[in-house]
Amino acid sequence: MAKVIFSIKYEIIPTKREEYLNVMSELKNLVKAVGLVEYSLYQVKNKKNSFEEIHVFESVDAYENFEDTEDERKDILINKLSDMIKQNTTHYSTLFEVE
Repeated sequence: MAKVIFSIKYEIIPTKREEYLNVMSELKNLVKAVGLVEYSLYQVKNKKNSFEEIHVFESVDAYENFEDTEDERKDILINKLSDMIKQNTTHYSTLFEVE
């Protein structure tokens, strides 16, 4: 099965950095799902408030079904997160493994 890598890049509001790191720490524990092989958060070199989330899924099906999981706490954290991200800085990328 072909793996899928989904990434989200964005900048956060500088005054929200500590709150962001706390939210992401909790969110990392909740984002685990069936078919999610790896989830990592990276800070962009030389850009203190730029981050990238990397999700690695075991298959296209796992990627497509990822959003279907219901978790109220995860939804609350994602809503908080959206208030910390600078507008017009979010970029998504989806990569499908070539077999």
